[in-house]
Amino acid sequence: MNLYLESLRQMLGAEPRRPAKEDFSEEARQAHAFKKTPQERERRRKLIAEELAEKHVSYKWRKWRWPSIILINLLFVISYHFDVQLVEGALTASRFVGFHMADLNSALQVTLAFKKMLINLVIGTATVFILWWLVGGRSFCAWACPYHLLSEWVEILHLKLAEKGWAKDYQLHRGVRTVLYVVFAALAFITGYTVFEWISPVGITSRALIYGTMGGMVWVAILLLIELFFIRRFWCRYMCPIGMTYAFVGSVSPTTIHYDLSKCLHEGECRSVCLVPHVLEVTVKGRATRPQIDIGADCTRCAMCLEACPTGALSFRIKGLDKLL
Repeated sequence: MNLYLESLRQMLGAEPRRPAKEDFSEEARQAHAFKKTPQERERRRKLIAEELAEKHVSYKWRKWRWPSIILINLLFVISYHFDVQLVEGALTASRFVGFHMADLNSALQVTLAFKKMLINLVIGTATVFILWWLVGGRSFCAWACPYHLLSEWVEILHLKLAEKGWAKDYQLHRGVRTVLYVVFAALAFITGYTVFEWISPVGITSRALIYGTMGGMVWVAILLLIELFFIRRFWCRYMCPIGMTYAFVGSVSPTTIHYDLSKCLHEGECRSVCLVPHVLEVTVKGRATRPQIDIGADCTRCAMCLEACPTGALSFRIKGLDKLL
């Protein structure tokens, strides 16, 4: 089973599948066999009990992520209100010190709607493409998107309400996002309008922060209420085509979340905090087909799994650079 193609399959909405026997490398077979020995099972049982009893989540990456989202969006606000002209526009399309930048999904929508590629759009798209390719995965979501930050705060409240039985987490099929991706692309091409931009909570939130256009925030509030009481991470996990666009770009990035089978206790803490837990299917006992695996394309690089993992089985990795250090 090709790990890259499997990660794309899952990104498009397919459920993770159990690997066949022939998919496992010899090293992975040996690692799984070793973990089944009585001595290793007992050692792991004790380690899990000790690690979880002493576990303290540092949230060190969150301390970088949240300020990153706030700072990026604050630059737009300050530039507009104080006429600094450092960053002009909004997240969907902007100029940074005069250099054009364009959100990849917005650029796709504009191109399909107008049936031509403008030179400024080419420059802006190429710049953003390279930037988010370097950092990998759906990093835009976890490190720059203003709606993501709101949704993450609402998720914290959702979990507290769920503990009291006041909220539910109904599951949708993740393939809905793929269908919507195609639908919005088709609508842009057929109608000549960027239909998705009318309902995108990312663009609406960005423009509300910068220009004070609050009308669209009613729609954003409705989405957040759905996430608070009914469907955890409703928009980001099941609906948003923006994340899928960046996932395609970041799927071949040199920057990844890296999994080390030998260090994993399979206690599941990483999956319990992951924003897109299907990408961590390899951490389920008996699922990893290689002793070293890079986490798939749909990963947001939020690093919450790194903070939750008690043994360091998950880590950031830059391909090639790790061999030089």
